[in-house]
Amino acid sequence: MKPEQQLKTLLMGKPLLTVAVAESLTGGHLQARIAAVSGASNYYLGGITAYALDQKVKHLGVSRTAAKSVDCVSQWVAVEMARGAIELFGADIAASTTGYAEPNLAAGVKAPLAWWAICHAQRGGRIAVVSGLVEVPGAKRVEAQERIAGEVLGALVAYLKEWRGA
Repeated sequence: MKPEQQLKTLLMGKPLLTVAVAESLTGGHLQARIAAVSGASNYYLGGITAYALDQKVKHLGVSRTAAKSVDCVSQWVAVEMARGAIELFGADIAASTTGYAEPNLAAGVKAPLAWWAICHAQRGGRIAVVSGLVEVPGAKRVEAQERIAGEVLGALVAYLKEWRGA
């Protein structure tokens, strides 16, 4: 079964969970994969592609000072983006991506990479957080975006399987 279909099955279980997405370098690739499944409107609330620092701050509540100091690319920024997506869309769970779709020699980045995060709002106001780093050496821009979106979708499915005990 494709990850998109697995995600649907896991989100539609009891209790029903809703999901939102906050993307930067993947530019909507993750949102497109989630929305491509028939019935996604039952659990997918929406997404935002916040590419620029100002948009991450304005729409997702990311700290300008902290994000600017790392060129918006860090584990912390990814977590803040996912938390912001939960608040923006009122979702139970959100995934985010931030990174470089191409090498950036000025930043010391030799290959495309992304920090991603999954935040899950739970009872009592707790937020469970899972995050990681994906590197895709040798990938061209769009290939890097697609591969990173696929990795994050896989991580979301794995998280939900564990959480549901599946």
